Amino acid sequence: MTTQRPSGPFRVGDRVQLTGPKGRMHTITLREDGELHTHHGVLKHTALIGAPDGSVVANSGGHEYLALRPLLRDFVMSMPRGAAIVYPKDAAQIVTQADVFPGAVVVEAGVGSGALALSLLRATGPDGRLISFERRADFADVAQANVATFLGGLPDTWDLVVGDLVETLPTTVEPASVDRVVLDMLAPWECIDVVADALAPGGVVLCYVATATQLSRVAEYVRNTGLFTEPEASETMVRGWHVEGLAVRPDHRMVAHTGFLITARRLAPGAIPPDVKRRASKTPSYGDDDVEQWTPGAVGDRQITDKNLRKRVRDAQKAADGARIAASGRAQGDADPGA
Repeated sequence: MTTQRPSGPFRVGDRVQLTGPKGRMHTITLREDGELHTHHGVLKHTALIGAPDGSVVANSGGHEYLALRPLLRDFVMSMPRGAAIVYPKDAAQIVTQADVFPGAVVVEAGVGSGALALSLLRATGPDGRLISFERRADFADVAQANVATFLGGLPDTWDLVVGDLVETLPTTVEPASVDRVVLDMLAPWECIDVVADALAPGGVVLCYVATATQLSRVAEYVRNTGLFTEPEASETMVRGWHVEGLAVRPDHRMVAHTGFLITARRLAPGAIPPDVKRRASKTPSYGDDDVEQWTPGAVGDRQITDKNLRKRVRDAQKAADGARIAASGRAQGDADPGA
């Protein structure tokens, strides 16, 4: 199905972001019999159904709430998660640095909770194609439900493949047919060879890694293949500012390091790039044992339990069902203008 973000008055099944007293935020899915209960009072969903986006409504206690449809960044930060998400600041950089354009054929691995897939689907547009790979079926279920929730259904331009990229990519796409590849995984260097086969000349590979050791390992592997341009690495930090009259200062908190981005472009077959002068390394090479010391599991990242993950899958699928109801209601309303 072809999907688009809903607009116009709020309808049953829409997700609505409510900002109440003291900036407290709530995200709800509208139902005919739904109610939001807080210690400030009760807000009936019927007060929102039919109201335009950006309305202000009051609950039973007289407290007012600003109602808006969540932006993509709002949805990503609050959606059910199986795996850790790609933060909006990094997703924006990925789309720009990889130059993801409307109509592009893009491969993504792994899909995680679907946060990056949403940005890539928006960037490739109705004429593009996104092929997402995920090893874990339960993570794929969460991602699929999150995409369906935000878009109101699953787009025709998205294929979600459960399997290992190295094994399944060669059978999924033709050689030299992919414009962009984004790798968000623990050991992206293991996939570079099959990615090189899939990429068209001039195509971009972008890897999103968490640690400096992973960054070094993937950069050296890309260089040693002789199939890509010199890799470029960066990280993005975002600091908000408080602006009120002459009280202008940076926020006390900021979104600092979340991951590194490293990009390179596929050379034409047989092309040999000009030599790049680099200072020779004085340190010995490292092996898998060195990398293992800096993986997320080794440095103490919290792992989600199976029970918690099953709950998140249920939450994501419940939200997706509500979005499908809303999409169905919008389709009926378009078919019957007098309704």
